[in-house]
Amino acid sequence: MSADRLLAAVERYYSGKVVEHGPTPQGADWRDEASQELRFRQLLKVWADDAPLSLLDYGCGYGALVSYLERMGADFSYCGFDISEPMLAQARAAHAGRANVEFVGRDEELSSVDYTVASGIFNVKFETAEDAWIEYVLATLERIDGLSARGFAFNLLTAYSDAEKMRPDLYYGDPGFFFDHCKRRFSRHVALLHDYGLWEFTVVVRREPSA
Repeated sequence: MSADRLLAAVERYYSGKVVEHGPTPQGADWRDEASQELRFRQLLKVWADDAPLSLLDYGCGYGALVSYLERMGADFSYCGFDISEPMLAQARAAHAGRANVEFVGRDEELSSVDYTVASGIFNVKFETAEDAWIEYVLATLERIDGLSARGFAFNLLTAYSDAEKMRPDLYYGDPGFFFDHCKRRFSRHVALLHDYGLWEFTVVVRREPSA
């Protein structure tokens, strides 16, 4: 499957979810709000929270992370990027009037930020061969790295999931492979989080150690 066809399939899948379920965790293909916010907590460990947060949410869905940051009382500026127009429509409607928040749907609209997070964007591979999907994931990480001045974080379903529960249309990554790739390619300061109770892991990449 070509990159364009792959992204078109992903766009149709997530647009269908948000049309069916609305701006809810299920609309972003998550089980519930508790697991969604648990993921947010892991991803935001990339942020040295003694400073204002400049954040790109790469694959932002309906913008649930904005509400989470507001509940935290964070000082932040936020750009949400998504390829699904129905997702972006929901996000803009939910967060209209916020001067510190914007949502975009084209890669060329993105500019550098301090940090980028990407939650769930590498999970649904459809019938794409695993080697082709890994190539896509690594290329996307290169793009994210180029946009992130201080660091980034992303998550993946884990290859350590129970075999009988694994689905052929989903991608389950090898945590050691992605830790090693990020360590060698992006930074000496990489953390692998695989201890928070979901069948997934989070990789945190920092430009320098947090104080």
